Amino acid sequence: MSQIVLFKYQALGNDYLVLDLPGALDEVIPLLPRICDRHFGVGSDGLLAFDPRAMSVRIFNPDSSEAQKSGNGLRIAAAHAVLVHGAGDQFDLRTADRANPVRVLARHGAEVTTELDIGRPSFRAADLPADFEGEPELVSIDTPAGTVTAVLVSVGNPHCVVFGQPVTRERCLELGPHLERHPAFPERTNVQLCEAVDRARVRAEIWERGAGYTLASGTSASAVAAACMRRGLVGEGVTVQMPGGNLAVRREANGNLVQSGPARRVFRATVELADFA
Repeated sequence: MSQIVLFKYQALGNDYLVLDLPGALDEVIPLLPRICDRHFGVGSDGLLAFDPRAMSVRIFNPDSSEAQKSGNGLRIAAAHAVLVHGAGDQFDLRTADRANPVRVLARHGAEVTTELDIGRPSFRAADLPADFEGEPELVSIDTPAGTVTAVLVSVGNPHCVVFGQPVTRERCLELGPHLERHPAFPERTNVQLCEAVDRARVRAEIWERGAGYTLASGTSASAVAAACMRRGLVGEGVTVQMPGGNLAVRREANGNLVQSGPARRVFRATVELADFA
Protein backbone atom coordinates (compact mmCIF):
# COMPACT_ATOMS: atom_id res chain seq x y z
CA MET A 1 0.00 0.00 0.00
CA SER A 2 1.00 3.63 -0.51
CA GLN A 3 2.76 6.16 1.64
CA ILE A 4 0.88 9.48 1.55
CA VAL A 5 1.24 13.02 2.86
CA LEU A 6 -1.69 14.36 4.88
CA PHE A 7 -2.21 17.90 6.16
CA LYS A 8 -4.47 18.46 9.15
CA TYR A 9 -6.44 21.70 9.55
CA GLN A 10 -9.14 22.87 11.92
CA ALA A 11 -11.83 25.51 11.56
CA LEU A 12 -13.51 26.30 14.89
CA GLY A 13 -12.63 22.80 16.08
CA ASN A 14 -14.14 21.16 12.97
CA ASP A 15 -11.05 19.33 11.71
CA TYR A 16 -10.23 17.80 8.33
CA LEU A 17 -7.34 15.95 6.77
CA VAL A 18 -6.29 17.23 3.34
CA LEU A 19 -4.90 14.95 0.64
CA ASP A 20 -3.49 16.62 -2.46
CA LEU A 21 -4.43 15.03 -5.78
CA PRO A 22 -3.28 13.16 -7.71
CA GLY A 23 -2.93 10.81 -4.77
CA ALA A 24 -3.92 7.41 -3.46
CA LEU A 25 -7.55 8.44 -2.97
CA ASP A 26 -9.03 5.07 -3.93
CA GLU A 27 -6.82 3.40 -1.32
CA VAL A 28 -7.56 6.00 1.35
CA ILE A 29 -11.38 6.08 1.22
CA PRO A 30 -12.00 2.53 2.53
CA LEU A 31 -9.58 3.23 5.40
CA LEU A 32 -11.23 6.48 6.54
CA PRO A 33 -13.13 4.96 9.51
CA ARG A 34 -9.75 3.94 10.98
CA ILE A 35 -7.76 6.98 9.88
CA CYS A 36 -10.37 9.42 11.24
CA ASP A 37 -10.80 7.57 14.55
CA ARG A 38 -9.74 9.87 17.39
CA HIS A 39 -8.40 7.10 19.63
CA PHE A 40 -6.89 4.61 17.19
CA GLY A 41 -6.13 6.80 14.16
CA VAL A 42 -5.03 10.28 13.14
CA GLY A 43 -8.41 11.74 14.16
CA SER A 44 -10.60 14.07 12.10
CA ASP A 45 -14.13 14.94 11.01
CA GLY A 46 -13.33 13.81 7.48
CA LEU A 47 -11.01 14.10 4.50
CA LEU A 48 -10.71 16.75 1.79
CA ALA A 49 -9.36 15.56 -1.56
CA PHE A 50 -7.93 18.76 -3.03
CA ASP A 51 -6.95 19.15 -6.68
CA PRO A 52 -4.65 22.20 -6.97
CA ARG A 53 -4.76 22.09 -10.78
CA ALA A 54 -8.55 22.42 -10.99
CA MET A 55 -8.92 24.26 -7.65
CA SER A 56 -11.58 21.72 -6.74
CA VAL A 57 -12.33 19.71 -3.63
CA ARG A 58 -14.19 16.52 -2.78
CA ILE A 59 -15.33 15.99 0.80
CA PHE A 60 -15.47 12.62 2.55
CA ASN A 61 -17.00 11.78 5.93
CA PRO A 62 -15.34 9.49 8.51
CA ASP A 63 -17.70 6.69 7.47
CA SER A 64 -16.23 6.86 3.92
CA SER A 65 -19.38 8.43 2.43
CA GLU A 66 -18.94 11.49 0.22
CA ALA A 67 -20.44 14.77 1.42
CA GLN A 68 -21.99 17.27 -0.96
CA LYS A 69 -20.61 20.32 0.80
CA SER A 70 -18.90 21.63 3.92
CA GLY A 71 -18.47 25.29 4.70
CA ASN A 72 -15.64 24.71 7.16
CA GLY A 73 -14.19 22.16 4.75
CA LEU A 74 -14.20 24.72 1.95
CA ARG A 75 -12.58 27.35 4.15
CA ILE A 76 -9.95 24.77 5.13
CA ALA A 77 -9.38 23.95 1.45
CA ALA A 78 -9.06 27.68 0.80
CA ALA A 79 -6.49 28.01 3.57
CA HIS A 80 -4.59 25.04 2.11
CA ALA A 81 -4.69 26.65 -1.34
CA VAL A 82 -3.16 29.81 0.13
CA LEU A 83 -0.60 28.27 2.49
CA VAL A 84 0.61 25.38 0.35
CA HIS A 85 -0.22 26.27 -3.24
CA GLY A 86 0.19 30.06 -3.23
CA ALA A 87 -3.38 31.03 -4.16
CA GLY A 88 -4.14 34.74 -4.35
CA ASP A 89 -6.62 36.90 -2.47
CA GLN A 90 -9.62 35.92 -4.60
CA PHE A 91 -10.36 32.62 -6.32
CA ASP A 92 -13.05 30.00 -6.85
CA LEU A 93 -13.17 26.59 -5.19
CA ARG A 94 -15.20 24.09 -7.18
CA THR A 95 -17.42 21.49 -5.56
CA ALA A 96 -19.80 19.08 -7.24
CA ASP A 97 -22.64 21.60 -7.34
CA ARG A 98 -20.94 24.92 -8.15
CA ALA A 99 -17.92 27.21 -8.15
CA ASN A 100 -17.67 28.77 -4.66
CA PRO A 101 -16.11 32.28 -4.64
CA VAL A 102 -13.51 32.80 -1.92
CA ARG A 103 -11.99 36.05 -0.69
CA VAL A 104 -9.02 36.07 1.70
CA LEU A 105 -9.59 38.55 4.52
CA ALA A 106 -6.47 37.95 6.64
CA ARG A 107 -3.48 35.68 7.07
CA HIS A 108 -1.54 35.22 10.31
CA GLY A 109 1.07 32.47 10.22
CA ALA A 110 -0.75 29.16 9.74
CA GLU A 111 -4.22 30.76 10.07
CA VAL A 112 -6.18 32.13 7.12
CA THR A 113 -9.48 33.97 7.48
CA THR A 114 -11.68 33.82 4.41
CA GLU A 115 -15.09 34.93 3.18
CA LEU A 116 -16.98 32.21 1.31
CA ASP A 117 -20.06 32.49 -0.89
CA ILE A 118 -22.22 29.49 0.01
CA GLY A 119 -24.95 30.22 -2.54
CA ARG A 120 -28.69 30.70 -2.23
CA PRO A 121 -30.51 28.45 0.23
CA SER A 122 -33.53 26.43 -0.90
CA PHE A 123 -36.51 25.56 1.27
CA ARG A 124 -37.98 23.14 -1.26
CA ALA A 125 -38.30 19.77 0.43
CA ALA A 126 -37.46 18.05 -2.86
CA ASP A 127 -34.05 19.76 -2.90
CA LEU A 128 -32.87 18.06 0.30
CA PRO A 129 -34.56 15.60 -0.53
CA ALA A 130 -37.23 15.17 2.16
CA ASP A 131 -40.63 13.50 2.06
CA PHE A 132 -42.69 16.67 2.50
CA GLU A 133 -44.59 18.79 -0.02
CA GLY A 134 -43.49 22.13 -1.47
CA GLU A 135 -41.66 24.65 0.72
CA PRO A 136 -43.06 24.09 4.21
CA GLU A 137 -42.56 26.87 6.75
CA LEU A 138 -42.26 24.34 9.56
CA VAL A 139 -42.55 20.57 9.72
CA SER A 140 -43.29 18.27 12.63
CA ILE A 141 -41.21 15.09 12.88
CA ASP A 142 -41.80 12.21 15.27
CA THR A 143 -38.73 10.39 16.62
CA PRO A 144 -38.12 7.87 19.43
CA ALA A 145 -36.56 10.80 21.33
CA GLY A 146 -39.67 12.98 20.95
CA THR A 147 -41.48 15.12 18.39
CA VAL A 148 -39.63 18.13 16.99
CA THR A 149 -40.50 21.19 14.91
CA ALA A 150 -38.03 22.05 12.17
CA VAL A 151 -37.24 24.15 9.11
CA LEU A 152 -35.93 22.19 6.13
CA VAL A 153 -33.20 23.90 4.11
CA SER A 154 -30.62 22.95 1.50
CA VAL A 155 -27.42 24.98 1.10
CA GLY A 156 -25.95 22.48 -1.34
CA ASN A 157 -26.46 19.74 1.24
CA PRO A 158 -29.52 18.88 3.40
CA HIS A 159 -30.29 20.36 6.82
CA CYS A 160 -33.01 19.87 9.40
CA VAL A 161 -32.95 22.96 11.66
CA VAL A 162 -34.80 22.20 14.90
CA PHE A 163 -36.47 24.88 17.03
CA GLY A 164 -38.00 24.69 20.49
CA GLN A 165 -35.55 22.16 21.94
CA PRO A 166 -32.81 22.66 24.55
CA VAL A 167 -29.72 23.74 22.62
CA THR A 168 -27.39 21.39 24.47
CA ARG A 169 -24.88 18.75 23.52
CA GLU A 170 -26.90 16.14 25.40
CA ARG A 171 -30.12 16.83 23.51
CA CYS A 172 -28.22 16.95 20.22
CA LEU A 173 -26.77 13.51 20.95
CA GLU A 174 -30.30 12.24 21.68
CA LEU A 175 -32.03 13.64 18.61
CA GLY A 176 -29.24 13.74 16.06
CA PRO A 177 -28.98 10.03 15.20
CA HIS A 178 -32.77 9.63 14.89
CA LEU A 179 -33.21 12.67 12.66
CA GLU A 180 -30.16 11.98 10.47
CA ARG A 181 -31.59 8.58 9.48
CA HIS A 182 -35.30 9.39 9.73
CA PRO A 183 -37.40 7.87 6.92
CA ALA A 184 -38.42 11.40 5.90
CA PHE A 185 -34.83 11.94 4.66
CA PRO A 186 -34.05 9.22 2.09
CA GLU A 187 -30.45 10.45 1.70
CA ARG A 188 -30.08 11.28 5.42
CA THR A 189 -29.65 14.83 6.72
CA ASN A 190 -27.55 17.14 8.85
CA VAL A 191 -29.24 18.26 12.07
CA GLN A 192 -29.02 21.48 14.09
CA LEU A 193 -30.67 22.51 17.34
CA CYS A 194 -30.89 26.29 17.41
CA GLU A 195 -32.29 29.33 19.17
CA ALA A 196 -32.14 33.03 18.33
CA VAL A 197 -30.48 34.89 21.19
CA ASP A 198 -31.34 38.27 19.67
CA ARG A 199 -31.65 39.82 16.20
CA ALA A 200 -27.94 39.37 15.53
CA ARG A 201 -26.98 36.17 17.38
CA VAL A 202 -28.00 32.52 17.16
CA ARG A 203 -26.85 29.52 19.20
CA ALA A 204 -26.55 26.09 17.60
CA GLU A 205 -25.58 22.50 18.37
CA ILE A 206 -24.76 20.27 15.40
CA TRP A 207 -25.06 16.64 14.35
CA GLU A 208 -23.44 16.04 10.96
CA ARG A 209 -24.54 13.44 8.48
CA GLY A 210 -21.87 10.76 8.34
CA ALA A 211 -19.77 12.34 11.10
CA GLY A 212 -21.94 12.67 14.23
CA TYR A 213 -21.69 15.34 16.90
CA THR A 214 -19.54 18.22 15.65
CA LEU A 215 -18.15 21.32 17.36
CA ALA A 216 -18.80 23.56 14.35
CA SER A 217 -19.97 23.39 10.74
CA GLY A 218 -19.97 26.04 8.06
CA THR A 219 -22.94 24.77 6.08
CA SER A 220 -24.82 24.15 9.34
CA ALA A 221 -24.16 27.74 10.40
CA SER A 222 -25.47 28.93 7.04
CA ALA A 223 -28.54 26.69 7.28
CA VAL A 224 -29.30 27.91 10.80
CA ALA A 225 -28.94 31.54 9.70
CA ALA A 226 -31.18 30.91 6.68
CA ALA A 227 -33.85 29.20 8.81
CA CYS A 228 -33.85 32.01 11.37
CA MET A 229 -34.03 34.64 8.61
CA ARG A 230 -36.94 32.77 7.02
CA ARG A 231 -38.80 32.83 10.34
CA GLY A 232 -38.06 36.53 10.85
CA LEU A 233 -36.08 35.92 14.03
CA VAL A 234 -32.90 37.72 12.90
CA GLY A 235 -31.75 40.41 10.50
CA GLU A 236 -29.70 40.13 7.31
CA GLY A 237 -26.47 39.46 9.18
CA VAL A 238 -26.02 37.09 12.11
CA THR A 239 -23.31 35.54 14.25
CA VAL A 240 -23.84 31.80 14.70
CA GLN A 241 -22.42 30.67 18.04
CA MET A 242 -21.30 27.02 18.12
CA PRO A 243 -19.29 25.08 20.72
CA GLY A 244 -16.15 25.39 18.56
CA GLY A 245 -16.54 29.13 17.94
CA ASN A 246 -18.46 31.72 15.95
CA LEU A 247 -19.15 32.21 12.25
CA ALA A 248 -20.53 35.38 10.68
CA VAL A 249 -23.22 34.81 8.04
CA ARG A 250 -24.94 37.48 5.98
CA ARG A 251 -27.51 37.45 3.19
CA GLU A 252 -26.63 39.36 0.03
CA ALA A 253 -29.12 41.27 -2.11
CA ASN A 254 -29.19 38.34 -4.57
CA GLY A 255 -30.20 35.95 -1.78
CA ASN A 256 -26.82 34.22 -1.52
CA LEU A 257 -25.35 33.50 1.90
CA VAL A 258 -21.79 34.59 2.63
CA GLN A 259 -19.89 33.33 5.66
CA SER A 260 -16.55 34.39 7.10
CA GLY A 261 -14.24 32.76 9.60
CA PRO A 262 -10.76 31.32 10.21
CA ALA A 263 -9.07 28.03 9.39
CA ARG A 264 -5.69 26.94 10.76
CA ARG A 265 -3.14 24.34 9.70
CA VAL A 266 -2.31 21.97 12.57
CA PHE A 267 0.33 19.64 11.13
CA ARG A 268 1.73 17.83 8.08
CA ALA A 269 2.48 14.13 8.31
CA THR A 270 3.61 11.22 6.17
CA VAL A 271 1.30 8.26 6.69
CA GLU A 272 1.78 4.59 5.85
CA LEU A 273 -1.59 3.32 4.66
CA ALA A 274 -0.55 -0.22 5.52
CA ASP A 275 -0.69 0.83 9.18
CA PHE A 276 -4.48 1.25 8.84
CA ALA A 277 -5.23 -1.80 6.73
